[in-house]
Amino acid sequence: MKAAAFDYARAGDLAEAVRLLGEGEGSAKLIAGGQSLGPMLNLRLVRVGLLVDIRRLEALRTVEEGEGTLRYGALITHSEFEDGRVPDAGNGLLRQVGGGIAYRAVRNRGTLGGSLAHADPAADWISAFTALDATLQIEGPAGRRSLPLAGGLLGAFTLDLGETEILTAVEVPRLGAGARWGWHKINRKTGEFADAIGVALLDEERGFCRVVCGAVEGPPVVLAAVAEALRAEGRQAGRALVPAAVAEALPALDPVGRHLHVVAVQRAIDQVFGR
Repeated sequence: MKAAAFDYARAGDLAEAVRLLGEGEGSAKLIAGGQSLGPMLNLRLVRVGLLVDIRRLEALRTVEEGEGTLRYGALITHSEFEDGRVPDAGNGLLRQVGGGIAYRAVRNRGTLGGSLAHADPAADWISAFTALDATLQIEGPAGRRSLPLAGGLLGAFTLDLGETEILTAVEVPRLGAGARWGWHKINRKTGEFADAIGVALLDEERGFCRVVCGAVEGPPVVLAAVAEALRAEGRQAGRALVPAAVAEALPALDPVGRHLHVVAVQRAIDQVFGR
């Protein structure tokens, strides 16, 4: 199938993109990499009146270093993380995650902002950046605002982003030099979406520990009790709490799905202590 007819406009700057979204009166959508929206348009799962192209907005391709933070422009591609062409706030985590997304052709065009805005529960970035305690920078007709990613994911494919707002950047606290991480994704074959994701971070320098269970039916789940046990008592204490924590957080999972998520999280924890 092919997309239903729509109008097309290429925004010259961010202000024009916001204006065009407003003029679309709810029927306009942004496109950058188009790796999710393109197929959805062709399958007519989505119909738009106006497609606003922001691919060439260089202001959304910058990386800014702040006091203990890195701010990534929304148009940075997966392959730029994979190839190490941008600094890695996760001490190698972002390069690992970026290199495991779909296939190289997708990674060359797909963008960080597009993936987070699409909010597919099985996508990699929403779990990785939830673990990193990322904050989204958003711009719209009312001005700029910040949105913690962990609280801004309202459900499957639903980010707290207005129809006339644009996700412009992602700000991440830099991990300390000695911080350790684990990332484990379970999928049937390379390039497919995940069946289960586990992420674990331990940054003793900042006193920060987070454990995330991803690729669920909604937003990634932060396993706070597991993280606290991991930080205070170590690997075995944190690992032992995972089955009960996953069962409590995801009661609708069938036994096989629950087991996959438990294994993904436990293997991520093992990586933290195996590095």
